Amino acid sequence: MTAPKNRKEAYRQLRERQAAERARAREGMLRGEERYFPARDRGPVRKFARDWVDSRRLLSQYFLPFSLVILLATWIPFPPAVRGYVYIAVITIGWPIMMLGVLLTSLWVSWQVKKTAAEKFPGESLKGVGFYAAMRALQIRKLRFPPPQFLPGGKPVPPKK
Repeated sequence: MTAPKNRKEAYRQLRERQAAERARAREGMLRGEERYFPARDRGPVRKFARDWVDSRRLLSQYFLPFSLVILLATWIPFPPAVRGYVYIAVITIGWPIMMLGVLLTSLWVSWQVKKTAAEKFPGESLKGVGFYAAMRALQIRKLRFPPPQFLPGGKPVPPKK
C-alpha cells in the first residue's frame, strides 16, 4: 500500500477499503458468522429464537403476501353487482381474520420462545427476545436476515453449491 499523494487519492483509498470491508462483512453475515451480525442478532438466545422461528411454518409469515392479495382484490375492476360482495368478503371478513391470526400467532411465538429460552439458557438475559422472534416470524422466509439455518420441520438448510 502506498501513501496517497493528495487528499483526493486518500479519500479514494479510504472508500475502497470501506467497500471491501462491507463486502467481507456481508459475505460473513450470509454465511452465518455471528461476529459480523448487528448487535440485535448476536448471542445464543437470539440464535435460538431465530432457529425456533425458522424451523416452523407460522401463519404470520404469510401476512405480507396475503396483504398483497387483498390489495390486488380491491383494485380489480369487478362488475358493480359483484364488487360489493368482494369488498365485504375482503375488507370486513378476510382482513380482520388475518390481523387477528397474526396477532395471536405473534403472542404465541413470543410466549413460546421466552418460555423455552428461559429453560434452555437460565443465566442469559431474555430482554426483547420474544419481540425479536415475533418480528422474524412476520417476515417472508426468503427475505429473513440473517438467513434461516433450518428448513421448516427442523432439518438444517443444505449448503449452497
